[in-house]
Amino acid sequence: MKIKEKEFETLLQDLKQIANELGAKVRFERGDFKGGYCIVKTDKTIVINKLSTLQKKVMILTSALKELGIEDKYLPAKIRELIEESTEK
Repeated sequence: MKIKEKEFETLLQDLKQIANELGAKVRFERGDFKGGYCIVKTDKTIVINKLSTLQKKVMILTSALKELGIEDKYLPAKIRELIEESTEK
């Protein structure tokens, strides 16, 4: 899927909303890590390095959503396609 640079910010916001609907907190932190899905105490959390590029943040979030389980959730076609493509690589 070809994504224009200006679309990444909108995608990031949409993906954050989906994560929240699935009960996961999305945190942007600074540090020496890539990011991903984890459980902190009993909270589902997706941690993303705030220094990453916008494209990398979107890819980390799509990968984390796949781990959370989005099979039974309605997603817009573009978002579902993005998530499915990110796991094929």
